[in-house]
Amino acid sequence: MLHVNNITIRMEGRILIENASFALPPKTRMGVVGRNGTGKSTLFRAITGELVPDEGEIRIRKGARMGAVAQEAPGGAQSILDFVLEADTERSGLLASAETETDPNKIAEIQLRLQDIEAHSAEARASTILAGLRFTTEAQGRPCGSFSGGWRMRASLAAILFSTPDLLLLDEPTNYLDLEGAIWLENHLQKYPGAALIVSHDRDLLNQSVHKIAHLANKKIRTFEGGYDDFQRLLAEKQRLDMAMMAKQEDQKRRMQTFVDRFRYSAAKAKQAQSRIKMMEKMQPVATLVQNPVAPFDLPDPKKTMAPPIIRFEEADVGYEAGKPILRDINLSIQNDDRIGLLGQNGEGKSTFAKLLSGKLQVMSGNKYQHKKLEIAYFAQHQLDVLDRTQTPLDLIIDLMPEASEAQRRARLGRFGLGVNQAETKIEDLSGGEKARLLLNLISFQGPHLLILDEPTNHLDMDSRLALADALDAYSGAILLISHDRSLIERCIERLWLVKDGGVHPYDGDMDEYKQLVLKKERKRKPKANKKVVVRKNAADERDGRAHIRRNIERLESEMQRLQKGIKSLDRALASPNLYDRNPAQALDYNRKRSRAIERLEMLEEQCLHEMEKLENR
Repeated sequence: MLHVNNITIRMEGRILIENASFALPPKTRMGVVGRNGTGKSTLFRAITGELVPDEGEIRIRKGARMGAVAQEAPGGAQSILDFVLEADTERSGLLASAETETDPNKIAEIQLRLQDIEAHSAEARASTILAGLRFTTEAQGRPCGSFSGGWRMRASLAAILFSTPDLLLLDEPTNYLDLEGAIWLENHLQKYPGAALIVSHDRDLLNQSVHKIAHLANKKIRTFEGGYDDFQRLLAEKQRLDMAMMAKQEDQKRRMQTFVDRFRYSAAKAKQAQSRIKMMEKMQPVATLVQNPVAPFDLPDPKKTMAPPIIRFEEADVGYEAGKPILRDINLSIQNDDRIGLLGQNGEGKSTFAKLLSGKLQVMSGNKYQHKKLEIAYFAQHQLDVLDRTQTPLDLIIDLMPEASEAQRRARLGRFGLGVNQAETKIEDLSGGEKARLLLNLISFQGPHLLILDEPTNHLDMDSRLALADALDAYSGAILLISHDRSLIERCIERLWLVKDGGVHPYDGDMDEYKQLVLKKERKRKPKANKKVVVRKNAADERDGRAHIRRNIERLESEMQRLQKGIKSLDRALASPNLYDRNPAQALDYNRKRSRAIERLEMLEEQCLHEMEKLENR
């Protein structure tokens, strides 16, 4: 499907990838891993044709359809569902041609092709994908422009998954997803029919959804069989063998050099000494995969331990509008060293609860008790946009360490993992991972008693995620974590709370059980209706439901009219008295097309009657 042959790519005069090669067979899913800055996204741009390698070539199987998530999220008045449906360009083109085509033979061909690609089920399939990415039925009918950038990127992901290209390219697809969406995507990719190349730092997705790993390091690309855990094991074994080979080579060199030093000027041994000199010159150094250690995270412990619990709720309600609480009857407490993972679908109230904990929201009724001197640090992705883009990390650290020397300030930035080059770089020019590092260290600078972390691993590579997990393990304060990274939750979290149906309650299962719970809900979802059970239904929801059914009826009736038009055209052609004598093969073809069109028409009539019954019962 894809062949990358000896490519070299230079960026701003620096070699990023050098003489790299790998192949992706059809129907194979490959994960691409490597440190931030090694060139993973650059490799994708070369494959899509956005840039041309300086050397080598990239070949994709002739006629294969390639698809990648658009860099710009959709906007405007078009609904999310219609945006996703348009991603199937063949279906859209056929529907447009069916509206204007007059030739009976071509009309029949169009209708048969629509049947072959299962165009009748396109809306249901698109709706199911959107639902998996956590778009409710109501949300699917809303204009693209009414969503935030993160949700629009989800819509772009849904569109490319719906179009099912032969070669699927995904660059960090879980960055805009919650845990439930990431679980759905992992399960969906396991059944993807084409080839896929996926850049990701999500260990669980790479373990469950890919057949191979491509590791980008030291300007080279090496492939390994299996998922991420298999890759780590094979990489460690290769490193061990490389180091053993290097030691063996060095020992061999020492013996040769000893021989040369002893016999170089001996008449009897001079020829042998010269031979060994040539052998040493021809020795190729063993290339190892050992990388420099990643910078650690610096999370200072609380300066003073407080009497437990540090926060306690009694029958607390919270929301944004008086009389309309989002979460009700909260009865929970947090201890000094609690490790809590917060689960729940987007829209259920996870962020609302995090804001209540941090003090950004107050209880509407009930009580919240906490120590007056409690220090809370709150990390959320939207805070990255609040940072002054024109400032540098050094500017920010000056405000936190006004009495310190410049050497002390730079040393503290170094503990953040921001060295000399990054210290005086404007925030707008830092990478996503560097910004996340900076913000996480800034908010925890004074040693908070409670860390609230909302998706802290976005933009962090695998090694940085491990460094963050090490820092969280060492931190002695309390942690509340919201993350789509199951590996981080399983390693660092001891208790789970579930936000669901307007409440927050302890969850007694583990992450494997929660994954099965999410997938069980997906299996129960009806593909055609794709309805989400909502506790507080209102009249507006009912109207939206009827409007959705009416749209389905209109679509079915329009397609039925096109089929009837095609059948009439075929009947006129078949009525020609000379057709069977002149061209019996064409007559047979017309009859076959007419039978299939009638079969399709009958199926659409049944669907239309079913939709009408649903409308009458509302």
